[in-house]
Amino acid sequence: MSRIGKLPIEIPQGVTVEITKDLVTVKGPKGELSEKIHEKITVEQKDNQIIVKRNDDGKFARSLHGLSRNLINNMVIGITEGFKKELEIIGVGYRAQAQGNKVTLNLGYSHPIEYTAPEGIIFEQDKNKKNILGISGINKQVVGEVAAKIRSYRKPEPYKGKGIKYVGEYIARKAGKTAGKGE
Repeated sequence: MSRIGKLPIEIPQGVTVEITKDLVTVKGPKGELSEKIHEKITVEQKDNQIIVKRNDDGKFARSLHGLSRNLINNMVIGITEGFKKELEIIGVGYRAQAQGNKVTLNLGYSHPIEYTAPEGIIFEQDKNKKNILGISGINKQVVGEVAAKIRSYRKPEPYKGKGIKYVGEYIARKAGKTAGKGE
């Protein structure tokens, strides 16, 4: 039995869950999310809990069990609390300017990069920390994809550490050419 898959999902106050044969829809204070569920997985609602079960003990069904439970759990968390990723922009002249669902990045290229986020994603920038860009939304997968796409415009390099990195990410630093000379 999957350790994660067998855990019930608590439904908080103000959240409604609709379960059909192959679709789970979660509605709450921040919006609505839906997820298609594979036919080898059964989802039931008992009292204020969602229970995920698998129909057989095959390898594929076992691999889907914990995944399906986590996807539904992430929908419930996203509808109630939301998800947020923060990117740190390091480098002389590197900066980001957020306006609603659009961000303009100056990353040392000859032109600024403008990125328009998909629906449901909001960019936030603290006035005190201009080098931190916050990305928030209700769908964990979309928030992660947007953060990864923006990070890919200028990945952090190992010599000076310039680029875009996640807040708290460790970048292994390398010594330059002069470090090897011991004279």
